[in-house]
Amino acid sequence: MHKLFKTKYYFISKFDSSSIKKQDNKTVIIYRNYSTVPVNENLIIKIRDFCKKNRKKFYLSNNIKLAIKLDLDGAYIPSFNKYFVHLNYSFKKNFELIGSAHNIKEIRTKEVQKIKKIVISSIFKKNKNYLGIYRFKNISKYTNKKIIALGGITKKNLNKLSLINSDSFAGISFFE
Repeated sequence: MHKLFKTKYYFISKFDSSSIKKQDNKTVIIYRNYSTVPVNENLIIKIRDFCKKNRKKFYLSNNIKLAIKLDLDGAYIPSFNKYFVHLNYSFKKNFELIGSAHNIKEIRTKEVQKIKKIVISSIFKKNKNYLGIYRFKNISKYTNKKIIALGGITKKNLNKLSLINSDSFAGISFFE
């Protein structure tokens, strides 16, 4: 079933070559590290080179300037990032910005930030941002951007994604 999806987004917080290698070429790797420790540029370069060698796209979370500097494929802007500084940057032709949102206000912020796709969460995982399928569908109607589903997606509930209008999904545990 997951072969029908155009793109899958795999969030990683550490470099594990075997985990990345077993993903197909439709899987985009997103490195996110929200700890207070500064981003290790050498680690990002190592992941970038590994992804290029294995023909996978690689995005960096919450550091657009570094993603541009290291010539990555794109960047991910989390829902808590409300800044617009990146609008002054010049991007290469195929550089893609994606961002996450949990409600309509955050969707509007992401639209102003000029992202191309919005990650909406949480569709299945029952946490503080839990939406469920019906609220997920209602919130996604408020934008013309492409929607990426996130949150609690497993092989058992993967076929339920056909109920929403999304050809992409994101996750962490799904890919491990």
